[in-house]
This record gives sequence, structure tokens and C-alpha cells, in this order.
Amino acid sequence: MSLTATRADSPFALSDEATALLERRVDRALERSQRERAPALAAVTVAIPAELDLSAAVLAARRADDRFFCFEQPDRDGFVLAGLGCAVALESRGPGRFREVAVRARDLGRRASADDASRDPDRPAAAGPVFVGGFAFSDEGGATPEWSPLAPASLVLPEISLARHRGAARMTVSVVVQPDRGHLLNDVLRRTEELLPASMPLIDPDPVERTRVASAAPPAHFEHAVERAVERIRAGELQKVVLAREVRAHAATPHDPGAVLGGLREVFPACFCWCVGTPELAFVGASPELLVRRDGARAQTVALAGTTRRSADPSVDDHLGEQLLRSDKDREEQAIVVRRIERTLEPVSVWVTGADEPMVAKVQNVQHLATPIRAQLADPLPAVELAGMLLPTPAVGGEPREAALPLIPALEGLDRGWYAGAVGWTDLGEDGEFCVALRCALLRGSVAHLYAGCGIVRDSVPAEELAESEVKLQALLPLLS
Repeated sequence: MSLTATRADSPFALSDEATALLERRVDRALERSQRERAPALAAVTVAIPAELDLSAAVLAARRADDRFFCFEQPDRDGFVLAGLGCAVALESRGPGRFREVAVRARDLGRRASADDASRDPDRPAAAGPVFVGGFAFSDEGGATPEWSPLAPASLVLPEISLARHRGAARMTVSVVVQPDRGHLLNDVLRRTEELLPASMPLIDPDPVERTRVASAAPPAHFEHAVERAVERIRAGELQKVVLAREVRAHAATPHDPGAVLGGLREVFPACFCWCVGTPELAFVGASPELLVRRDGARAQTVALAGTTRRSADPSVDDHLGEQLLRSDKDREEQAIVVRRIERTLEPVSVWVTGADEPMVAKVQNVQHLATPIRAQLADPLPAVELAGMLLPTPAVGGEPREAALPLIPALEGLDRGWYAGAVGWTDLGEDGEFCVALRCALLRGSVAHLYAGCGIVRDSVPAEELAESEVKLQALLPLLS
């Protein structure tokens, strides 16, 4: 195979040695793909400078027809994963969607020619070929036009992925070879030349025209939904249900996902800050809630439920946190989530353990009750399948699940799409992590759809739940309006 391509003077440009290695792997992948009549993967991973802004580089290099992905948790030793382009997309819907995409990802991983991670001890966990994306809240979620480009289950293997953690950064270039169509190596290599160091765009602090913010349904609709839910709970039909509302921000110009993501990671460095992009939309958010993280036979998650506001006065802020810890209503909501997660993990685990008491987790505008939960898996189930077992947790759905889930769309009257679903990544070893998609917005042109939900239990007060939703919406509204 011969390749004639000029390389820009960029820290992302592949060396001649790395390019030659990728060429050889593509040749082997082509032979295997034609022999087995199935797609095969070739990839190469190289070191890049850790001080680069990886998400900014991806957002600056994306084309109009690109899929793109950014996933950061700045306070976790500078963790970043960013992906550009689409080597292959795995999509599914229905009750088996998590397992279906997990099986397809595993199948492609078995036909992969890539670097041996054990030979690079400093390599970030998310380096190498990774599948990125997420899952809708429900099996058929996202049927409305605004959500339609995002399937209920959608994982993309980027052509280029950039990962950083604990001061080490890597770039992976991936090529999927199809038995009937060959490969697009030259196109992928040209993409590396388009990657350049960049800075995140800034939000316009003084737009010419003000953004108009309006609820998708009257606030009274949400209060009435809470009333009806409390009636069902007190009648003994269920213990808890989470209800959400949608607010729309109409701007004079298209919302910039890079500027929004840049603002989120500055304001919420302890959260999972993400942007999932297609040519038509960008789904952005900053979630405090880990759905699941798998590392071999070890799994971690967090039960997050019970919310109060923050205060600029440290003594008041601490007092609010203490009130949250002593709140019977919030402790009940938290305990429901813990019990459900532990029951879900126990059948597939050697042991499951949660903290004896919840802690107060503080983010920029709210504080939550949180209980870390760890498990030793009996068999190393894929991270994607673990996410499917846990989603939706009672923190975003309800308890018991069978009673709560049908009630949610009936009371809310909206299509949640990927709100309260999962966003994250998984690698060829089936490790990975997903967060619950909270504090988020769907950006489509000049319209941003924002979502916030509240856990409803027997002592919930409609006006207080509406006020809590307003506090949660303040995570993104200032950035969008």
C-alpha cells in the first residue's frame, strides 16, 4: 500500500513510523475482513502533549456532517475523552438495545489489530479504540423530531479519539475495514492533519438580542402532575416516581455547543461534562451522577437522590447540607435508590457494599445526598450491559420500576429522549463508564431544550418540587440565556 499525503506541522500529526504501522494493520484487517466476511478494525495509538485542550481541538476540527463527542471530569485528575468522526456506528432500540450494541462492539473488538495497552503503563484508561455515545431514558425514547438523530442506543467508534488522565495523553486513529467496501485510510489520515491546537469558544456576554425562555408546558401542569403522583404514592401504588419538566431557550443565533461545554466544565469541574454531537444537534450537560464504572471485575456506582440549594455564605451552605442529611423525606428518597441498586447488582456480584451513611455531594448550584456503592462482579459483565441493568435507577425513574415507568410519560407529557439516560464510553476490553444524563440541554439551532426532574415521594409538596426544578435548571440557563 502506498500513501502520499502531506502532514501539517501539528502535535496531532502521525509520525512516518506510526503511519506505516497503521498501514500494515489495515492490510491485515482487510485480509481478515474478506476472509471472515465481516468488518475488521485497525488502529494505532500515539502519545500527544498533555497540555493540549483535547475537546477544543475536536470541536474546532469538526465538519458540518460529523459526529463528535466530548466527555470530561476536570477534577478527576484532568480526565478528558474526545472523539471526531465515525468509523462505525452501532445503533439499536427496544428492550434488548444495551445487549445488542454490547455484542456488536465485542464482535468488532475480536477482529481488531491495535496496540497492546499493557506495554504502555501510563496510558489513560480511555485511550485506544473506544465506543462513545449513550442511551435514551426509555427503550423507544427519542421518537419526537427534535431527538430523532439520536437512536435509543447509539455508540460510535470515532475515527480519531483523544484521551487524557493523570498528566498523560494519547491519540488513537481507527479504521474499520468492510469486506465489500475496503477502507478509507487516506481520508482518516487527512483528518489528523486537520486537527490543530485550539481554545474553547467563549459565550457572548452581551448578545444583541436577549434569549427568550419559556416552559414547554405551564408550570401549573408540573405542579398538578406532582399532586397526582403523591396521590398514587399515598394510595400504596408505588414508593417514588421522578417527574421532569422541559424549558426552552430561544436565542437570536444558533447555540454554540463548544461555548456551552466550555462554560460547564469551568463551573462544574467535579461533574461529568459532555457533548454528544450529530450534524443536526448537540446534547450537552454536566451531571453529578455516575451510573456505572467498570474496571475488570470491579464496578462502582453512586446512589444520588435528595437535593437542596447552595448558599454563598459558607455557614448557611453547611446548615443547608445538615438539614438535607436530617430530612426524613430526602433520606427516604435516598434509601429507595440505594436498595434498588444493591438488589440489581447482587445477582451478578460476589459482593456489593454501600456506605453506611449518605454524604453530601456539593456542586456549583445544588447539593445532593450521595451513597457510593462498590461491587465485585462474579463475571466481568460489559460496562454497557451493567448500564442497561441499572438504568433507569429510582433516582431518575421510580420504585417499584414496574409501577413508576408507565406513569412517567402519562404525567409528564414529554419525550425525555436522552435526558435521564446514559452518556459515556466503553473500550475493546468492555471496561468503561457512563454517567446519568442530568443537568442537560438539547441544542438544535437557536433553540435549546432544557430538562430537570424531581423525585416525588409521599411527603412531596408541588410548589417545593417546582422550586427545586428551577434550581436545577440554573445549571445551564445562565449559559444559554
